[in-house]
Amino acid sequence: MYVAGFLLLLGPLITLHELGHLLVGRFFGVKAEAFSVGFGKEIAGFTDKRGTRWKLSALPLGGYVQFKGDMNPASVPDANAPREEGSFQHAALWKRALIVAAGPVTNLLVAIAIFAAFYAVLGKPVIDGVEDSRQIGGFAEASVARDAGIRVGDTIIAVDGEPITEFDQLRTAVGLHPGKDMVITVERAGERIDYPLTTARVVQTDNFGNESAIGQIGVAAAGGRYVFEQVSVFEAVPLAAKQSWDMMGMMVTGIKQIVVGDRSFKELGGPLKIAKYSGEQMSLGWVAFINFAALISLNLAFINFLPIPALDGGHLMFYAAEAIRRKPVGPRATEWAYRTGIALVLTLMVVVTVNDLFSLPLFGS
Repeated sequence: MYVAGFLLLLGPLITLHELGHLLVGRFFGVKAEAFSVGFGKEIAGFTDKRGTRWKLSALPLGGYVQFKGDMNPASVPDANAPREEGSFQHAALWKRALIVAAGPVTNLLVAIAIFAAFYAVLGKPVIDGVEDSRQIGGFAEASVARDAGIRVGDTIIAVDGEPITEFDQLRTAVGLHPGKDMVITVERAGERIDYPLTTARVVQTDNFGNESAIGQIGVAAAGGRYVFEQVSVFEAVPLAAKQSWDMMGMMVTGIKQIVVGDRSFKELGGPLKIAKYSGEQMSLGWVAFINFAALISLNLAFINFLPIPALDGGHLMFYAAEAIRRKPVGPRATEWAYRTGIALVLTLMVVVTVNDLFSLPLFGS
């Protein structure tokens, strides 16, 4: 189940990512020499009439498009390659930027399309029986909000000075920060009152034994029962785009927390953990699996936009420098930057894979 889930998840998402690069490149007249799903030795493949070698490679942990004029599959520009027609380096700067951006943008669009389909078919979840979902209807048995002085009937209007418009925003703002000091602003009888508190750190375990730490303040929305409100396709797309944007913001917050030590580096997952989760979600049915695919597609878009040489974001960073300097970055600096970027990515892959191994029951974690 894990292997099947992994292949059915990453295979199509990586293929769509690379197809984004390929199709935009072909639209601008750039020749692709190779299109590979996976890295390493070719297992099977064919060459099309345009001279592109389509292949399935041995290591299914990624993929690439190698355009004419690239030094290697990481699309490091070859300083010795002639700047001839059909070469990637011969294309205008804005065309190169669009070709590179097309991969992660495709993954982003896939995630938005899946979320929009869920909204259009299932509807938008809303809290029933109350006009304002931010109004507090009750407290958990252990509630730091109640201990701080917040009362039933109060309406939570801001967290750390940031306004919130619905209960789910409160859930997200608090859930991302277990054990953090924050200020909850409520409205009571027309008066704004600030309550400082420290969120509770709660470790939740799902049906598969996966643990995650979240923040809670122990409040329940008035009404408290979710219903699905039907929305049109035209309403579903902006809802899906907002959901994708909010989730990418959560990814940024998570990385910041790991960097400053608020979260453990062990929470990062690699290919083995993705395989584990994909198999688990597949066992829950296709709806759960497709939703998980949207989350992974969003992660692929986010990761590839990071400004690390050898990733799409690193290429875009060099193009931004080229636009400012009005000339490309020197070949020696480019080569060393890409070597450093590739080394960083490989090191990270090794670290998260070790994390994955020691989180598996086989190793007694």
